[in-house]
Amino acid sequence: MPPRSYPTARQRRLGAELRKLREHAGMTAREAGERLGGNQAQISHIESGRWGVSGDRVRILTSHYSAGNADLVTALVGMADERGKGWWDEYREALPADFRDIAELEHHATLMRTVQTVTVPGIFQTEDYARAMFAAVVPPLPSEEIGSRIEHRVRRRVVFEREAPLPFSAIIHEAALRMRFGGRKVAREQLDFLSAASEWDSVTIRVIPFTSELAVSAQGMLYACGTVPELDTVQLDSVAGSVFLDAEAQLDKYRVIYAAVEGMTLDIGESRDLIHHIAQEL
Repeated sequence: MPPRSYPTARQRRLGAELRKLREHAGMTAREAGERLGGNQAQISHIESGRWGVSGDRVRILTSHYSAGNADLVTALVGMADERGKGWWDEYREALPADFRDIAELEHHATLMRTVQTVTVPGIFQTEDYARAMFAAVVPPLPSEEIGSRIEHRVRRRVVFEREAPLPFSAIIHEAALRMRFGGRKVAREQLDFLSAASEWDSVTIRVIPFTSELAVSAQGMLYACGTVPELDTVQLDSVAGSVFLDAEAQLDKYRVIYAAVEGMTLDIGESRDLIHHIAQEL
């Protein structure tokens, strides 16, 4: 099987976790390759996500690495044994890899948390609001790509339509709610949709009001909880695209940040009332 040209963030993450376990065991890639009956190049390809690896081989490797975290090993085996493509793969030729990676991240997460200070979280954006966002991209995007981006963004809400909907907690600054991207009508419809989404069983929306006297240190964060804490992931927006963080120190940092930001928010009922009030003002 030829190496993957463009492994997904999840495929790269599996490889990265195997590399961490190997390095913690003090074993070289050459030694690990020999344990599998291969060579250093085989391990390098697996650890970069460019080659797939079976769950059985993950168990063999983690056994050689003396990995003592049974829950983590089980989770890695599950990742290795995943088969089939998700709906996001339909956009492989149409959209940047970041879009597919975020959808895949949400699909496999056990809980999502986000903090947004300027815009409404992407998964809750209406078509017209999303169109206003993508129309502002510099340099301008082709109309066909804008259409694909909007369609993809709306389809991400499929995680709320499952038999077991994805638990999703969103913290939004009042500034983001008062932005009139696309004009008053679009902004009003967006707030109305956000109000409706806040009533969904698996969704929690809290607002940081202007009256908060504490500074916000997270400007655009998406935190995905994995099946075990070691597989949590943080996604940050940047001018160059999405950045995915998974180092233990980074995860600890953003857990602390989220907890601190959560302490600035109104409660759920007050947040819903404020969203409704801002919509009524438009």
